[in-house]
Amino acid sequence: MNNQRLVILLLLIAYIFSPTLFTWIVNPEGAWYRPYIMWILVIAIAYAIQARKKPS
Repeated sequence: MNNQRLVILLLLIAYIFSPTLFTWIVNPEGAWYRPYIMWILVIAIAYAIQARKKPS
């Protein structure tokens, strides 16, 4: 149950900030590594969520 709240909160945050993040990522004057920063963040968050789960 607690994990569902975390996922819903993360989805809400992603929905709110997605237009700004998308504009920041696809900005032609920006750095080439911006999309990779976002993917690293997504992978790190997924790893942290999985690491918090107790093995059954």
